[in-house]
Amino acid sequence: MQQPTTRPAGPPGAVRGWLDALAVVLAGLVAMAAVAALGLWLAGAGDLPDGGFPSVVAATLALAVGGAVQLDGGAGDFAAVDAGISAMPLTVSLVGAVAMAEVFLRQLRFRAVASGGELLGRIVRTVVLWVLALVLLTLGARHSFVVPLGGDLAQSISGALGLTPEVGFHAEGVSTIGIGLAWLLLVLAAVFAVSRRAPLPAGLVRYQLAVRPAAFALWLVLLAYLAIGAVAGVLTAIVHGNARQTLAVVLLALPDLVWLAFGVGLGAEWHGRLVGALGLPVPKPLAEVLRAPKGQQATVDLGTLAGQDARAWWLLPLAAVLLLAAAFLAARRSPRTVRLWQHAVRFALATAVTVLLVGLWTRMDAGYGLSVLGVGLGQGGLGDLLGSVLGGADPLAGLGGGSLTLRPALWTAVPLAAGWGLLTGALGALLAARVRRPGAVAQ
Repeated sequence: MQQPTTRPAGPPGAVRGWLDALAVVLAGLVAMAAVAALGLWLAGAGDLPDGGFPSVVAATLALAVGGAVQLDGGAGDFAAVDAGISAMPLTVSLVGAVAMAEVFLRQLRFRAVASGGELLGRIVRTVVLWVLALVLLTLGARHSFVVPLGGDLAQSISGALGLTPEVGFHAEGVSTIGIGLAWLLLVLAAVFAVSRRAPLPAGLVRYQLAVRPAAFALWLVLLAYLAIGAVAGVLTAIVHGNARQTLAVVLLALPDLVWLAFGVGLGAEWHGRLVGALGLPVPKPLAEVLRAPKGQQATVDLGTLAGQDARAWWLLPLAAVLLLAAAFLAARRSPRTVRLWQHAVRFALATAVTVLLVGLWTRMDAGYGLSVLGVGLGQGGLGDLLGSVLGGADPLAGLGGGSLTLRPALWTAVPLAAGWGLLTGALGALLAARVRRPGAVAQ
């Protein structure tokens, strides 16, 4: 009697592992590309000539994982472009991170424990494919085109002198691949630190309750700021009528603004300066504070923002209330055996790490300009081109120059955050102890 043949239920284990890693990488890239493309189109970058829009999307993805974009070109010995961008469009980054985390976790669902070897294998395969994707992204994030110098007379003169510049941009390979790899590792580390769905090796299970409650609570704080910012953005689009550009900010850089507001609410400072046009609408108080006199750095904190708009003082109670709520939640999700001082210390460490990451993510360094025989030209379209890579409007309207720098004072921001976390962590633990049922254990 002939024995029935059995067919394999799926691909072999090694092939399946690579397919799982490919699914994680593709989920992140597709999600980031969709959000970046929509945001850039709303901002007006779809008007770039010579089919430059896909390259601008690729450049935005390179920035979203921590890379840098350089603008270069010129007109021989007469004119030169000096430009570069190092700033993360954090909406794009966040959407990609969440998509990758969700796919990664779904592949490990229904499991409470996983071996270290299996997890390491999954991470290594994902890293290999991610690095390959970053290489391809770097190759795609480049384009060049001719930029007009201004009106008809200016173009005629520039043509006679051979000054019409050809401007291009490209993603820096080293920073895009190197920092992009660190970005992926940070995303995977956050998955295991925040989510209870992520299985751990048996030897690490006992540490999860020391990390996950506080990490998850701080993640909810960041999401709360995003929700508040999104509502404010929609209301601004309705009231002020600049819906396309406002929605472009939401789709490209909402976390850059609201997470900076979180740090400012805790008393942290950012230092920077704005010269020229931003290209996208941002809160007027922030733009005004950054327009410091020539040669000076502006300080962005509660005092300077409130000097432009007194409503900025509300950032302080907002941060305090959300942190206290997060500390309460973290205590509720921890066993009763955890002491009050342990809650406070763990929440202080989690808050300090969160503000450190927010500070690093909200750093901006963008400079752009064209000089002819060493003389800088006026403000205008090259700034818009730079803005188009970050979401600006009306690219290539002319040539111009300017700069934007924004850097956090981490040496004060991180200790301040730790102090806030220590205080709210202790208060949250006290509140949780009062409302918890006797003998109950929060899971």
